Amino acid sequence: MPREFSISIQGQPTRVLEQGSDGDHPATVFFAGLGGVPTWLPFLDRLSAKRKVFVPSLPGFPGAEHFRHLDTLVDWVVHAVESIEAFGRAPVDLIGSSVGGTLAAEVAVVAEHLVNRLVLIAPLGVFDPDEPGEAIWRRLPEPDELAFLLCEIPDNWHAAWARPQAVSPVDWQIVQTRAMEAAAHLLAPNGDTGVTARLPRVRNPTLLVRGECDRMIPASYCERIHRALGGPARAVGIPRAGHLAELDAPDELVRVIVAFLEEELS
Repeated sequence: MPREFSISIQGQPTRVLEQGSDGDHPATVFFAGLGGVPTWLPFLDRLSAKRKVFVPSLPGFPGAEHFRHLDTLVDWVVHAVESIEAFGRAPVDLIGSSVGGTLAAEVAVVAEHLVNRLVLIAPLGVFDPDEPGEAIWRRLPEPDELAFLLCEIPDNWHAAWARPQAVSPVDWQIVQTRAMEAAAHLLAPNGDTGVTARLPRVRNPTLLVRGECDRMIPASYCERIHRALGGPARAVGIPRAGHLAELDAPDELVRVIVAFLEEELS
């Protein structure tokens, strides 16, 4: 099991999960996707077998319940920057999924020196009214609907969100609802953060990953992000994976990410 400890970001307690050994590689920081990290995931277990991994909870997600003090996108980005700075390990390899990908991209925009290589897994932040995608932060889907939207195999979502015996059903529902409300606080009403206008500033080597069965965001959104990036970038699809590819295809996702982090760049 990972080591768990707490850091203070802007006066708010933030849970951090840590596992893996340093080796000769930069530390890796993972910003989670929708829902956060309710438990240590198989994806993180596989990744930490290759890298030292830090997983700070994003505001409102499990392990960091406070988020209402963050009024603007800038507030969220500053929180993310300070989370990385707190480890004293920069530059780090930064991985962000979904909501976490939104923040990881913005960190690379404003604090390039903190990032070695960047991995964005189905990042949010783009909106096209002609191809709107699924703006679930406008509403609160039922658990089964949410699992279907976020995972190609809904049971993977249910497994990640299995209620701990020590937590009551009501308290566990509050944790889940708070996580979705936090995502809405950042991304409502339509998920558009205007990120593509800033992405030419991202000169870090970047891997853009999308589950080929993603029901949340259209493939064109990732294509726009890919085209806008200012540095060397590659886009990869993960077969049989939905929006949260880390839940559907942990082994394949880790294989792709580690290969990218280790490859020689010309």
